[in-house]
Amino acid sequence: MPARVDAVCVSGTDLPSVPGRKPVRTGIDKRPVAGRIAVHGLGLDGDVQVNRKYHGGEGQAVYAYAQEDADFWIAELGRQLPPGRFGENLRTSGLDLTGALLGERWRIGTALFEVTAPRIPCANFARFWDEPQLVRRFTAHGATGAYLRVLETGELGEGDGIDVVHRPDHGVTTGRAFRIFTTQKARVAELAPAVHHLPLKDQPRFRTRIDARTTASA
Repeated sequence: MPARVDAVCVSGTDLPSVPGRKPVRTGIDKRPVAGRIAVHGLGLDGDVQVNRKYHGGEGQAVYAYAQEDADFWIAELGRQLPPGRFGENLRTSGLDLTGALLGERWRIGTALFEVTAPRIPCANFARFWDEPQLVRRFTAHGATGAYLRVLETGELGEGDGIDVVHRPDHGVTTGRAFRIFTTQKARVAELAPAVHHLPLKDQPRFRTRIDARTTASA
């Protein structure tokens, strides 16, 4: 099946208040929108990125999640997970996002994107789904979707094809990077050939970790 965008999702709302806790501002609650959507340097027109320290900004401008991976959770949890429920901007099909390479480039509509990183699940994600063990389960499963940076602005819409126009030869996939980020941190040196594709805000931290690991192994 050709790779395509099944839905384009934007915007965000507050999570429901919990007695005794402050309201949480988050952009995780995305909803599908119709028509052609403008793509700018920091994401999609109309989208909300509340905390760009963790989600959003240059290297996390757009988040893609695959319908094939959503189907796993639909079966696992016995509930519907329509587009946007993962906090994704693009619900895709026909493309293995866990196998996408850091630095891989996609042409969608008239915009050009680059894969930068896997998504790391957070407490807001579990709260949004009302699944207390979701972070642990999501981490164990490892199908995290892919963050994208915008290399060329343009526009896109539901039904657009995803044309993979470049795949680097370093072999560092989003799935492999996710394990290094979370449960297999001792493997950080494996990121070396792909570290320049990470979000700019993360590159100094990982370069330091790679250098320290390389020195310790020498």
